[in-house]
Amino acid sequence: MAVLTVLSPPTSSSSPRCILYNFNKNDSTNCYFWRKNISKWTPLPTISAVSTRKTGAPYSQLHSMQSSNSSGSQCSWIKDTSSFHDKTAGQERREALSVSALPTKPAQVSAVEDLYDFICSGPLLDKVSLTPDKVAESIDKWILCGSQLCRLFRLNELFLTEPQKVRIYHYYIPVFLWCEEEISLHSSKFKDEDDIPPLMIGFSAPQGCGKTTLVFALSFLFEITGRKTATISIDDFYLTAEGQGKLRESNPDNALLEFRGNAGSHDLPFSVETLTSLQKLTREGTKMKLPRYDKSAYKGRGDRADPSTWPEVEGPLSAILFEGWMLGFKPVPAEVVKAVDPQLEVVNKNLEAYYDAWDKFIKSWIVIKIKDPSYVYQWRLQAEIAMRDDGKPGMSDEEVFDFVSRYLPAYKAYLPTLYAEGPSGSDPDHLLVVEIDEGRNPILAD
Repeated sequence: MAVLTVLSPPTSSSSPRCILYNFNKNDSTNCYFWRKNISKWTPLPTISAVSTRKTGAPYSQLHSMQSSNSSGSQCSWIKDTSSFHDKTAGQERREALSVSALPTKPAQVSAVEDLYDFICSGPLLDKVSLTPDKVAESIDKWILCGSQLCRLFRLNELFLTEPQKVRIYHYYIPVFLWCEEEISLHSSKFKDEDDIPPLMIGFSAPQGCGKTTLVFALSFLFEITGRKTATISIDDFYLTAEGQGKLRESNPDNALLEFRGNAGSHDLPFSVETLTSLQKLTREGTKMKLPRYDKSAYKGRGDRADPSTWPEVEGPLSAILFEGWMLGFKPVPAEVVKAVDPQLEVVNKNLEAYYDAWDKFIKSWIVIKIKDPSYVYQWRLQAEIAMRDDGKPGMSDEEVFDFVSRYLPAYKAYLPTLYAEGPSGSDPDHLLVVEIDEGRNPILAD
């Protein structure tokens, strides 16, 4: 139970009011904000956000995300290493997360007015149809969401670094509010007595850009606000190890199909079956297991995980968060793919079947846009170097280059069309494009 308590105003009219956020009784972090008397802001109501999640689950998932070698982002924005320059790189990375949760000087109480100004300076505000007035009216919700994300990522809310503030208040919360609005618009199309199918939101984003962490944060915010969601990735639909072997055998001279990743390496009938079943979770008690893929199986070649390990999701679902590096890609003329890489021709042909298998299920789209596909190589290299410094197995620089080189042709061939026209079958009125820089932070579009 998370309870927001507004304390009685002080006797002095010149003093600001103190607002205390008091979360789970096992959580010793109480977050204080001084609220200045701004006439256009209404008093904060008492909010009770009930969550049925298990207390330790999000943190164990976060730890798994940070230590997994399948993630390119490594949640690096969480770490504040500014005060550790005299330490070795490996020791710095190991200590940064734990230290970032503790203030290195007396904590300063944050002014809500300052937070309001910071939120209004974000590059996504116009894109998500928010004005300063709307932010002011919902400032209590921004504070609550920010507090919960700080708890999720184990950050000191009163002493956030600039990258942490940007990621939370300029990125995750604006995208969350956009998704909430999309769900409301979707639900409004149905009658009260109808079973409302969950809205499928597609996240098309390059590898390593932080999409897994974004979806993780959104799923958590939905949970604390009372909405059930399911998260799934295109990775979960890769062919089994046996299927991959057959794909290699039928394309012996094509390096782009030697390993999983490109169009043709997915079990499309299985994905249609799964996505169709997910959309039927409209009532209490309806359940299904979500498929998962084990990338470590067969010495890294991968295989579908044992169904006994798949997580279970229960209806009614409000949304399905479907993410993938090639979601929304659509075939381009043969001369385009030949100019990029002749091996891409068969991949381009395979891509023709993907709209019916994936994209037609998606009604709202979020596209994470990058200026240069080479960012993917840089992000992957950063992740592997970080793992090696931490004493974990990681690919060499040469292996990273070989790995990413199997995806770059598709990025070069399909990203221009994706950015110019939107995902396959998308509605411009239900499309959010977020352009990010090399640091994975949102920026104003050119």
